[in-house]
Amino acid sequence: MIRVQTEDFDVGAELRALIGANHAIGGVVTFTGVVRASADDGGVSAMTLEHYPAMTRRELDKIERTANQRWNLEASLIIHRHGRLELGEQIVLVITAAAHRGDAFAASEFLIDWLKTSAPFWKLEETAGGDRWVAARAADDEAAARWTEKPETTRGE
Repeated sequence: MIRVQTEDFDVGAELRALIGANHAIGGVVTFTGVVRASADDGGVSAMTLEHYPAMTRRELDKIERTANQRWNLEASLIIHRHGRLELGEQIVLVITAAAHRGDAFAASEFLIDWLKTSAPFWKLEETAGGDRWVAARAADDEAAARWTEKPETTRGE
């Protein structure tokens, strides 16, 4: 399930709604990304995320579908916010649920790495030194590149 929205989300409520009464789930991994201050030139005071809705939806669908094909997931959820967000506000929520923890962990890492590098969101940071667009980072690309190798599954753990 995918949602792109301006509204904040409640992690606990989203978790309960996603897993419901599915007793095949043995492991759930959640990741919540928040706006943080950066260490360089005075820090970030806020961030604005922009996107093109149809393009974003297509790419997020593709990323989630790939995760569900590679790992044995019972359920998955991606919520990504857009608009202006203050320090400490939630940006993204990824929940993966599987029979076994290994699939849930691997799928969660995959989703975050690919959201970071492939999801078409543009981030404008507000800093004391002025506004700046966030450029792609080599470390994010390196993290995503590891998923182009043979899929890891951990069925049976």
